[in-house]
Amino acid sequence: QVQLLESGGGLVQAGDSLRLSCAASGGTFETYVMGWFRQGPGSKREFVATISWNGDHTRYASSVKDRFTISRDNANNTVYLLMNSLKPEDTAVYYCAADDGWLPITVIAAEYDYWGQGTQVTVSS
Repeated sequence: QVQLLESGGGLVQAGDSLRLSCAASGGTFETYVMGWFRQGPGSKREFVATISWNGDHTRYASSVKDRFTISRDNANNTVYLLMNSLKPEDTAVYYCAADDGWLPITVIAAEYDYWGQGTQVTVSS
């Protein structure tokens, strides 16, 4: 059974940076597409970023493009989300997810097979 554990969330001010980490165990991490999603107060879960198994392909939501960077370390079974220039509207619970399907990359939450418990990010103005 694959387990995903997020860390790195917290309370920051607008304009600050945070780096989220997601450590995977129990599966073949190097074969998974990895993604980050978030769910703000009163909102549906939304796509943030995704990365292919080897890191060659990435995709971002338009709201975070040029501010957030997704990366992965297959040797250490970890995926990261570096968040710069944070805004109050980035406040959400951030979830890490893994897809062991055949697509090289995906932004669709339903395609992901495994999910972490989430880490809270709060950005004050």
